[in-house]
Formats: sequence, structure tokens, C-alpha cells
Amino acid sequence: MRLESFTEILYSFTTRETGGNLAFHVGDDIEAVNEHHTSLSEELGYDKDALVHMKQIHSDIVHVVSEQDDFHTPPTCDALVTNKKNVPLMVMVADCTPVLFYDPTCKAIGVAHSGRAGTFGNIVKNVVETMKKEYGSKPEDIIVSIGSAIGACCYEVGAEIYEEAKEFHYAFEKRGESYYLDINKIILKQLKECGIKEEHIQNEGICSSCNTEQYFSYRAEGQTGRFAGILMMK
Repeated sequence: MRLESFTEILYSFTTRETGGNLAFHVGDDIEAVNEHHTSLSEELGYDKDALVHMKQIHSDIVHVVSEQDDFHTPPTCDALVTNKKNVPLMVMVADCTPVLFYDPTCKAIGVAHSGRAGTFGNIVKNVVETMKKEYGSKPEDIIVSIGSAIGACCYEVGAEIYEEAKEFHYAFEKRGESYYLDINKIILKQLKECGIKEEHIQNEGICSSCNTEQYFSYRAEGQTGRFAGILMMK
């Protein structure tokens, strides 16, 4: 089951072409970033001022969206959940994994920024647990979509990361003296351990670092923009 099969939600992963850079903290012209947000909101059909994005800090913090949250007051966290209609949630990435959650039974959504730190901290579990607590969601009802992110083909890490992450050794590949990390392999395992059904998980499986013509990649480019995952209940 895929998110696009639900007509009551708005759902999108942007690219360089479809969204441009959507981040305000990467040295881009602020007016240009605002224009990208305006164009995207008009194209997808949501109220830009109602959009909630985040000051992402590579944490495992989940924020329950309140009336105080909007485009101009992004909370400091790495995941958002809401059961409110017409409140678009946005996660921005450039190699980290964007994860979108929809519970069609209890009518709730979530988005997560699951980079290495967030993944090692099991932020996706925190999202599922928060949706259970706040909205009564059952994991077996939740539909998940995983966007483009850096793959094991490109994500070289040091031996210290391998040593730090002994419980995740199944997600490392060793080539010569180098270690390569498959973050999405960890996320998929974590989602299933939370009770998300395998047939409810959609994984784009495209490496952002291999495909810089389509996606921004911090690993491949250094200073660069951010593409996004967006989810809203209509």
C-alpha cells in the first residue's frame, strides 16, 4: 500500500527541479528560498503560512504540532506529528533519510529526519510511539514512505562509527579498509520492529549522492540546498 493511493492526503518528495532549495540555513538568498516555498505551495495546493518545517538538529526529538507552530516559527526537533487537517508538515534533507507516516484509521500524520544520529537513536520508533500515545494509532495501520537518501554505495564512514554502532553491524559493508553504512537498512528494520507491516512500507531506494542532478547531496557537494518530503491531510 502506498501513500499516493489515499486521495485525502497531499504527499510529495521534491527534487532540485520541482522544489529548488527549501532551506534557509545553507547560505542561499532568503528571498529566493521564500519564492521556492511560495511556488511549491501554489503548485501542490497548500497554504504556505500553515506549513510547519523544523530547525533540524540530528536528534530523536518528536514535536507534537500545536496552534503556535507555522511557517515562521519552526520548532527545534527532527520529527513532527499532527492530526489537524490542512497543516502541511515538511522534512528537509540532503542525504539524510526523509520518512513520512500516515495513519488512515485514526487520521494522523508524521514526518521524520532520520540521519545517522536520528537513526541510531531510533527516531522512527519515537514517531510511532508518539502517534500511538497522542492519537491512538496502531502500528499495523500506519503507512510509511521513505524518500531518497544516501546509500551504502556512497556513505563511507570511519572505523570509529563502526565501533560506536555495534548493534547495527548488519548495516555496514567493508570494502578494503573502508566502511560503508546503509542507513535505510536500519530504518526498515526499526519500522518492522515497531509493528509496521512490510507491505505498508514504500522505499524509493534512490541514492541522493549518486544522483546530484536530481537531488541535493551534502556528501557529494558540501555546501548545498535541501529537498523535502511533504505530507498533509486535506
